[in-house]
Amino acid sequence: MRPEVNSPHRLTCHCGAVELSVTLTDGLNTARRCDCSFCARRGAAAATVPLDGLNIVRGAENLTLYQWNTGTAKHYFCKTCGIYTHHQRRSNPNEYGVNVACLEGVNPRDLGEIDWSDGINHPSDRVT
Repeated sequence: MRPEVNSPHRLTCHCGAVELSVTLTDGLNTARRCDCSFCARRGAAAATVPLDGLNIVRGAENLTLYQWNTGTAKHYFCKTCGIYTHHQRRSNPNEYGVNVACLEGVNPRDLGEIDWSDGINHPSDRVT
């Protein structure tokens, strides 16, 4: 199943304590992986959701936040099962990246090749 564009989709952590409703404005066409020191270890593909396209249905109290370096990116995890659900992006703080593997009915393996972004050379680190 491929999530429809501009319709809400259910996203849950592994244990079900956290449930989000997310609206993918371009389906899974924005799915990508990142090779920064954190994302490369996490290994999850993330798809884009605008800030107003993510609602916490239940489990807000079960989310824990991880930040480092500039503190701009905000990475959220279920504190029970440890699954990464979403993050507010450093490259565009007006967007969330959501864990594609947490979307109900989506198996990331079925997506084929997923593009990589160059997080090692993050655009926010470039001198303009």
